[in-house]
Amino acid sequence: MGILGTGIQDGLLLKPVRYQWAMDLYNQAVANTWFPNEIQLGEDIADFKKMTDEERQAITFLMSFFNPSELIVNKALAFGVYPYLNAAEAHLYLAKQMWEEANHCMSFEYILETFPVDREKIYAQHVDHPAIAAKEEFEVKFIKRMAERSLDITTTEGKQDFVRNLVAYSVIMEGIWFYTGFMVALSFRQRNLLRNFGSLVDWIVRDESLHLKFGINLILTVLEENPDIATEEFAAEIKQMILDSVVMEEEYNKAMIPNGILGLNAEYITQYTKHMADRRLEELGFEAHYKVPNPAKWMAAANDTLQLVNFFESTNTSYEVNSGASVKAS
Repeated sequence: MGILGTGIQDGLLLKPVRYQWAMDLYNQAVANTWFPNEIQLGEDIADFKKMTDEERQAITFLMSFFNPSELIVNKALAFGVYPYLNAAEAHLYLAKQMWEEANHCMSFEYILETFPVDREKIYAQHVDHPAIAAKEEFEVKFIKRMAERSLDITTTEGKQDFVRNLVAYSVIMEGIWFYTGFMVALSFRQRNLLRNFGSLVDWIVRDESLHLKFGINLILTVLEENPDIATEEFAAEIKQMILDSVVMEEEYNKAMIPNGILGLNAEYITQYTKHMADRRLEELGFEAHYKVPNPAKWMAAANDTLQLVNFFESTNTSYEVNSGASVKAS
């Protein structure tokens, strides 16, 4: 039996664990549990008030995308991933991931409630602004395919739809778009601004690093167990999805920082996006496409899934409960 399946009575026994990577990631995720109100944002409010309009625009534009996107990822998991897996250890991890996405949503709510911002305008932008709406529409079409009609996971076409959804939410949304946003958010801390906000983002990045690692491992496992999926045409389609996502992100970056702010402009951010896209392509077995250097060297340790867990265990922003249960993801 492979990892794919839809039987309700399948996957009800955890032991023996069949996919140790999923169990390891679950244990690490539990050890990483945190809550947003443990970060105090008072100093950051003072920073936010003295920042320029362009700098505040960058932060609020990020919120417009991140806040609904965390809930979109949960829909992708609930409708497009959880029902089609039969390994208990994978279900355990997905349950923790869904809680983490909810916790991230509450973290962004905490920021919106704390900072002096126009909350309704920020909410509305994810629908009203074409650069954000385009990204959301891209994601939603894959979720709709999984939710609006039954998927036959035993067929090659059904398995390919499953992988398409994984690539859309895990590789593109979480692995490229989210990471670009994280870089912009954390760039303010490089200038000694929004330091506590930066710590909150650190904790979110640590969670997302595991989400990304789970998604990549799941894609590679499905491909290994179902070689009928990996046609040349399908591989070309997946690569094109990633390249298309970079084009959308470039438009989003221009809208987020149209005139540039100190140390950051749209071209710099898009170069980082392309660098991240190359990393994701390589993790899926493709060659790098853009071949551009990482402009944000200070983010280097958070760029590759194989380094992520060790990186976050070694930083002073690491937050672990029951550290004895912490494991290194394989």
